[in-house]
Amino acid sequence: MKVYILEDSYIIRENLRSSTVYAYFGIMSKGELRNIKLRIEYEGTGFSGWQRQPRLRTVQAEIEGSLKKIIGEEVKLIGAGRTDVGVHALGQVANFTAQSVLPLKAIKDALNSLLPRDIVIKGVREVPLRFNARFDAQRRRYRYRYYMGRTALKRNFVCEVPYNFDVTRMNSAANILLGEKDFSSFCHQEKEEKNMVCQVFLTKVRKRGREVTFIIEANRFLHNMVRILAGTLLDVGRGRISVRDFQEVLQSKERRNAGSTAPAKGLCLAGVRY
Repeated sequence: MKVYILEDSYIIRENLRSSTVYAYFGIMSKGELRNIKLRIEYEGTGFSGWQRQPRLRTVQAEIEGSLKKIIGEEVKLIGAGRTDVGVHALGQVANFTAQSVLPLKAIKDALNSLLPRDIVIKGVREVPLRFNARFDAQRRRYRYRYYMGRTALKRNFVCEVPYNFDVTRMNSAANILLGEKDFSSFCHQEKEEKNMVCQVFLTKVRKRGREVTFIIEANRFLHNMVRILAGTLLDVGRGRISVRDFQEVLQSKERRNAGSTAPAKGLCLAGVRY
């Protein structure tokens, strides 16, 4: 069996996907506690969401399992957003603390060797111990993608819509969301959720060819908020409700007045700002 030494920091057996990564020059050696921040891209199609769940395949569990093999410690990832089943991410952010002395590049390279192909670690940084990926996030940006018609290549990443719709009307409705508003109408209300107010900094609906993208950036999001907004905006675009009706839905604070929840596959966590 071949053994490779990378940057004098760790040894990886030839078959990375079924083996353990061992620290080199002091196996699993430990130093001072470090806080490590990851920037993560993943395709949500094959996952039961971000958050670890018993007997289900999740993004958090996959990364935590790989980290244990690499650094020899049990770690708990703190994610900036808990994406649901089938939701994708271009810029998910997470952090964990560990005493590993491995260089950051070694951690990144080893993770990308061990993780399945639907997860990629795009960046690794060391941050102050006080940093928390969830609670320190100032803005999160999501995008929702529609496709007018059918598509084979993009079918796992867009909501296929069998009719044309008016993007200008959708933009007018989306602009109503700007500012600090109560989004009770656009979420699956949960008993433990008391604060329904979110501050929206940016909204945009743009069309390129047959693909339409709804972008929204806010300080926080409620459960299924973007998908319900996407479904209701589609009702505006196809003329089922007017822009004024959309505003009345927002003001009503009643979920039953909003549109359907758009499919998860069209949603992507595009990035997080700190």
